[in-house]
Amino acid sequence: MHPFFICLTLLLCFSATRPSFSQAPQKAPEKLAIWFSRPATEWNEALPVGNGRLGAMVFGGVASERLQLNEETVWTGKDADFVNPGARAALPEVRKLLFAGKYAEAQKLAQDKMMGDKKTESNYQTLGDLQLDFDTLTQHVTDYRRELDLETGVAKVTYRAGNVNFTREVFSSAPDRALVVRLTADKPGVLSFTLNLSRPGNKAKLELVGDEIILSEHVGDGVGVKMVARLKVLQDGGTLRAADNGVQINKANAVTLLLTAATDYRGENPATTTAAQLAAAAKKTYEALKQAHIADYQQYFNRVDLHLGTTDAVYFPTDARLIAMQNGNVDPQLVELYYQFGRYLLISSSRPGSLPANLQGIWADGLTPPWSADYHININIQMNYWPAEVTNLSEMHLPFLNFLDALRPDARKTAKDMYGVKGTVAHFTTDPWHFTETYGQTQWAMWPMGMAWSAQHLWEHYLFTEDKAYLKELAYPVMKEAAEFCANWLVENPETKQLVSGPSISPENTFKTKNGEVATMVMGPTMDHMIIRDLLGNTIAASKELNRDAAFRRRLEKVLTRLAPTRIGSDGRIMEWTEEFEENEPGHRHISHLFALHPGREITKQQNPELMAAARKTIDQRLSQGGGHTGWSRAWIINFFARLHDGEAAHENLLALLRKSTLPNLFDTHPPFQIDGNFGATAGITEMLMQSHAGEIELLPALPSAWQQGYIHGIVGRGGFEVDIDWENGKLKQVKVLSRLGNPCQIRYGNQVVTLQTQKGESYELDGSLKPL
Repeated sequence: MHPFFICLTLLLCFSATRPSFSQAPQKAPEKLAIWFSRPATEWNEALPVGNGRLGAMVFGGVASERLQLNEETVWTGKDADFVNPGARAALPEVRKLLFAGKYAEAQKLAQDKMMGDKKTESNYQTLGDLQLDFDTLTQHVTDYRRELDLETGVAKVTYRAGNVNFTREVFSSAPDRALVVRLTADKPGVLSFTLNLSRPGNKAKLELVGDEIILSEHVGDGVGVKMVARLKVLQDGGTLRAADNGVQINKANAVTLLLTAATDYRGENPATTTAAQLAAAAKKTYEALKQAHIADYQQYFNRVDLHLGTTDAVYFPTDARLIAMQNGNVDPQLVELYYQFGRYLLISSSRPGSLPANLQGIWADGLTPPWSADYHININIQMNYWPAEVTNLSEMHLPFLNFLDALRPDARKTAKDMYGVKGTVAHFTTDPWHFTETYGQTQWAMWPMGMAWSAQHLWEHYLFTEDKAYLKELAYPVMKEAAEFCANWLVENPETKQLVSGPSISPENTFKTKNGEVATMVMGPTMDHMIIRDLLGNTIAASKELNRDAAFRRRLEKVLTRLAPTRIGSDGRIMEWTEEFEENEPGHRHISHLFALHPGREITKQQNPELMAAARKTIDQRLSQGGGHTGWSRAWIINFFARLHDGEAAHENLLALLRKSTLPNLFDTHPPFQIDGNFGATAGITEMLMQSHAGEIELLPALPSAWQQGYIHGIVGRGGFEVDIDWENGKLKQVKVLSRLGNPCQIRYGNQVVTLQTQKGESYELDGSLKPL
């Protein structure tokens, strides 16, 4: 479409927004900014800031500004054991019924005897709200702009009221462990407002001590953490006095607000912790705080640069561009923005030493967010970390990897008490209290592969870094225990004599039995075996790297020879269950039986093209029946098509994600908001441009025709290779490879393959024919 018509469409789309704010762009846009020409009217329009632990959603109101606050450890709940005491005894009978094809009977028995009774709720909760109420503005507001600059990690609000230009800047600083808000104007003595802290539920204690406001509560009515938030007002000019539940600032020239927050989750005293953090931050000037934040943030964000083309759409607000895409426009720079937003969100919600990013990262409103904003480990938390290594954010992977280690004590207990076997097991979800038992309905709960799948990430981190100390001290011990459970869990199928997993499910999906009953449990679901093959293979490789546990390694190797293989059904698709059952939901959101295609690496073009063809039929059939209707599922599909080397289908599904499953602030929606789709799509775009799972660096394996020229610099392949790729007219132009570890590097572009014998720290440049430059 001609740029004129793109702009016209955008203007028409945006004409319905609030008329009191100027709509026309006033200046050239920043290269990477999510921006709006009006304040947020709802949470899904607000802009997120975060330092991995402390976050805020910025609404940008003129008469009233709301900052909705989060701190990663504000959770209700406590440690609890709730293994069903009848589970271990019921296990043999459930298996017997399943092998006999009595699926409904087995399911009822498992529901009664194997599901735990989780009586203590655990919810991630908002920290509260910081509210700023300004003097009534009667002047017409012009030149309004609310933005999140992804290059600096700073949210900013600017507007003109009367003859005064007002500016607000908000960021969450990792080095200074504080949320920072700066308010300025281009005229002296015009900043007057009242501010207060509050929390839903009316149970929080509020204190005003000098120029500080202190908010505290023992959340969950005492069953949860003790939290403290502390706000300090630093003003230039004007006066400050106590007001109802807050303070009032009158006629200031500039104001800086510093907010710190903590809980007793890790055994700290949150009152003393927040006081110390606040005192340290208050010693610095605003500019020093800002520059320290930007320097810290950019050391991660600036590692990767993506360019896919240019359009005039960049001159219009982000929500208008999104609407234009929904109306059929193609906007490659919005794809760039979405890609880098995914990286921004990971940096901002997962830092070394923090908890892992939850279902909403760290940004969740209210006291009962959807699905408790917990850690679903049947795909969602794994998807959160798909982009970590490949987009050069390896450090951000560590919170998840350390969390897996923290699950081990309870995971050992659950394996023993529930199943009577050694090793570690976890099911479909967990929380910061590290429970691994299962509860709820068998349709989603009778799935003992949560730890096994998660352990893949431990090995992936090693493949990218080759950190042997990490492998020895963290990764291998966790992998070994998860593999030990799987080896002990498998049983022989009486008919085939092969080893199978079960009782288990294909996550959250159901099938129809021959007599028309809807069931979910089987012996030997395909996904279980794909995960187990992946885990056992990785554990064997790790034991060889460390030269230890030879006997255990031989045992795992023997198990792999007997494990039931992936099967192709009579219709040419990969079978999801042990039999070719009729699907109860042909368009189900989980496509679990393609795990071996992605994120696994069992199905590759190089090794087994017949399984690649079957995987293609599987995904095509699922999509034809309405699959991909949730944001995270659509993101997984992008990765599937990238691994299938189909750039057009990958791009088509990327556009579908933006058009159907993306909120105005670019958050992914299930619906409602879940952050996994953001992370999964960022990983998928990277997979379209480079893959390294099959033992080589493959360049532009799924480049769509829509991206005729562009580049991506700084992405990372397994083996420790940092890669810059440039292309032109849909063809590779050149590639630069930095060898971090000095490994041999096999590079593929189409049918061309070269192998570089690299030296650690050296870079190698090749042209489009893979010849040295």
